[in-house]
Amino acid sequence: MKLGQCLGLLALFFSLYIIWQIRQLVLLLFTAVVLAVAINQLVLRFQQSGIKRIWAVWLSLGIIVTLLVGVFLLIVPPFIQQFQELVVLLPTGVDQIQRGINWLEERIPQIYLPEIPDINGLIEQIQPWITNLLQQAIALFSTSITAILEFLLVIVLTLMLLVNPQPYRRAFVRVFPAFYRSRVEEILSRCAEGLGAWTIGALIEMVFIGVLCGLGLWILQVPLVLAHAVLAGLLNFIPNIGPTLSVVLPMAIAFLDAPWKAGAVIILYIIIQNIESYWLTPTVMAKQVALLPAMTLTAQIVFVTLFGALGLLMAIPLAVIAKIWLQEVLFKDILDKWQQVPSSGSY
Repeated sequence: MKLGQCLGLLALFFSLYIIWQIRQLVLLLFTAVVLAVAINQLVLRFQQSGIKRIWAVWLSLGIIVTLLVGVFLLIVPPFIQQFQELVVLLPTGVDQIQRGINWLEERIPQIYLPEIPDINGLIEQIQPWITNLLQQAIALFSTSITAILEFLLVIVLTLMLLVNPQPYRRAFVRVFPAFYRSRVEEILSRCAEGLGAWTIGALIEMVFIGVLCGLGLWILQVPLVLAHAVLAGLLNFIPNIGPTLSVVLPMAIAFLDAPWKAGAVIILYIIIQNIESYWLTPTVMAKQVALLPAMTLTAQIVFVTLFGALGLLMAIPLAVIAKIWLQEVLFKDILDKWQQVPSSGSY
């Protein structure tokens, strides 16, 4: 191996090492890129109508901010009121559970019924868990400043990329050798198309889940149907975990109305989750970004291990980008061009 090749290889390994050390910052930058590409879909629609880009950007941002404020006002105040009612009615619910346990103990022989601890015993058992939970809450509060600063950094980077993306794209392309820069431009265009398709697919899924949850909760007559439906659609952005989180609040509020409704809400969300997992996601995402379900789950496990909670949120777009680069660079440009060397001699 020549000296130049050795130095190039060492520079490559050194660059990868540096990227690994600042991987959290790189992920924040990637998050800003994803947001910029998603918002750019709306910006391009306005540009096609004859609006200048700068005004199209601000118009798109205004629409998004208005929607976010509307969602916040729709979800947060009613949930705070319902949570306060839940706290007030919690002792009554505990008494109902205790009476149910006593009723079972009176009518079912003890030989068939395992020993059920009373409420006081359960409270004593969960006290260490509550103490640990409070400690975790304090630790979470102590790290909230960092999260806020990271959020502000992502917002600023998104705005900078959205207003004038071309200089940043050219700077990224110049990192590569001159003979490969046109190919990198093509790959970046494919990445933008892939992220745009993923954005559309995610929006379709969110709307579908929100509508199904809203209809089901309306039939069950659970309060705050619209707020629960919007929350379910938003949390569906987090695959596998988001739908599980979205059932907690409607289940708790349904329990205040009638205990049987809580079970019905769980069954409803299980049915919706199965519809999404076995029909909606394979249909929509396979058409939009061609990601297999096993690849999606693997990407979540890998990226949450490497990057934490933000890696879980960005797992699907990261998988989309990784898939495009692997297909274009590794398979098309390297493996597909390998030719079998014919044998020069006879045996």
